[in-house]
Amino acid sequence: MEHAFTDMGFAKTDHDRARRQGVGEVVYGAGKTAEQIIAICRSLMEGGQERVLVTRVDDEKMTALEGAFAQEPHQVFSQAHLFVAGELPTPYTRIGKVAVVVAGTSDLPVAEEAALTAEFLGARVERVYDVGVAGIHRLLACADRFQDANVIVAVAGMEGALPSVVGGMVSCPVIAVPTSVGYGASFQGVAALLGMLNSCASGVSVVNIDNGFGAGYQASLINRQSVH
Repeated sequence: MEHAFTDMGFAKTDHDRARRQGVGEVVYGAGKTAEQIIAICRSLMEGGQERVLVTRVDDEKMTALEGAFAQEPHQVFSQAHLFVAGELPTPYTRIGKVAVVVAGTSDLPVAEEAALTAEFLGARVERVYDVGVAGIHRLLACADRFQDANVIVAVAGMEGALPSVVGGMVSCPVIAVPTSVGYGASFQGVAALLGMLNSCASGVSVVNIDNGFGAGYQASLINRQSVH
């Protein structure tokens, strides 16, 4: 590992990522075979990475990963399509507070991807689910649960209004996540994305459609800076 990576032919596993960025390499599972994912995880862990997060894992690959790591610590999160080789940080070691505020139950797979990513990266996460603007009294009733967060991830499909409302209620950064949930004119999340990009609430930034991982990662960085 003279150059701090291992050349596997189909992949070059980055053993220097944690030193450069504070977080080890994460594996994007879509488009890779189960065998490739397993080999990458093994290489990263042999290179000193304590745990490896794999995102966008379908059911068939999840079964293969579970089998490969059956005799080792691992965790499966089917709803979020995430697999963890190794163990998540224990709750008592997690720092700060990231709130994941979600419009509807249909948005939960993306929301859980964000929440679990933040937990994987060492943040304490508060989940506030099913508080969309169609019943805004539900959001207002839960406001005390996210007022003390260092950063909020607001997840919504349809018209994507939730992050603007949350952004008008808090003093911390809000990361908006548009989901592909909605009827035809939502254009698989484009309507929510545009609505969030045009938010009139200050302090709202936006990630790509269904990108719960990107939001959870960014939230963990902000949270870490707030704590330290």
